[in-house]
Amino acid sequence: MIDAHQHFWQLDKPFDYEWLKAPQHAPINRTYLPTDLRPHLDAAGIAESIFVQTQHNVAENRWALGLAEENDWIAGVVGWVDLASEACEEQLLEFKDHPKFVGIRHITQDEPDEDFIIRPEILRGLKVLEKHRVPFDLLFYVQHLKHAERLGRELPELPMVIDHLAKPKIKDQSIDDWLPQLKTAAQHENIFCKLSGMITEADWGNWKPTDLKPYVEAALEAFGPDRCMYGSDWPVCELAGSYEQVHGALTEVLGPLSDDETHAIFEGTARRFYGI
Repeated sequence: MIDAHQHFWQLDKPFDYEWLKAPQHAPINRTYLPTDLRPHLDAAGIAESIFVQTQHNVAENRWALGLAEENDWIAGVVGWVDLASEACEEQLLEFKDHPKFVGIRHITQDEPDEDFIIRPEILRGLKVLEKHRVPFDLLFYVQHLKHAERLGRELPELPMVIDHLAKPKIKDQSIDDWLPQLKTAAQHENIFCKLSGMITEADWGNWKPTDLKPYVEAALEAFGPDRCMYGSDWPVCELAGSYEQVHGALTEVLGPLSDDETHAIFEGTARRFYGI
């Protein structure tokens, strides 16, 4: 089994996540490294995990790949390159052939421009990823999800995955502003979906697995198990619950599945998407 989405960070490094230092995020305002994660993976029966970027800085790529070399259970690293830069391809080529470099992500959700991901210079950078068949993680809020259809249409050979189901407003039990766009995105076979990051979109102190059920069921209906993958979003998930609670909640919500469906969601889809 594979966790397709977790992060590490050290708070004394120059590429720290600034929002981790804010008072409302105090519960996770500390260093998180592989030694912190491994016991949670063992408890949940997860054999391998994929690191996903936190910083717009190629230095993090080198740091995370170093951790992956030291820990054979880190199956892959999703890093970052400057998609808007003329140096995008040069940056990508530094990492592309590393056996554990498996993809790129940009924190689109934090960009002030809601249309950032479809700017001409960003599309040019995404075409560089498409040229080299390097997968891309789409970190969206609901308002960005409308762009997935265009990306799927204009970049048909670029594997893309929607992180955290595009963060639907689970706390508000809102689905109508999210579901039509998710279904439209799913019409493109090169777009996948991570069943991750949900409990931090729910009521942190009072969420229940049943709160997640409509969103998981909708994603599975739209994408099917062969284009859905499990991710913990650890340690960010600890704002609202433990790693084990995240894994247990998804297992409960999914209910009885065939062996093939279980294998796809908890391992096969991630291996195929990231090429690991």
